[in-house]
Amino acid sequence: MSETISVEGMTCEHCEQTVEEALEDVDGVSSATADREAESATVEGDADTDALVSAVDEAGYDASA
Repeated sequence: MSETISVEGMTCEHCEQTVEEALEDVDGVSSATADREAESATVEGDADTDALVSAVDEAGYDASA
């Protein structure tokens, strides 16, 4: 299953990598791709949406489903 969440605050490649790593640490995520220009991140797997948003928030970015 694929899910896309909105992520605000990414300004560079390092930001994208930070968001991807935070998402990949969530149980149920098999892969994650962040896109600063689209202000979003796409996750493959069956993770809980609230857990994804929380992980990105904890990484220092603003996320919403």
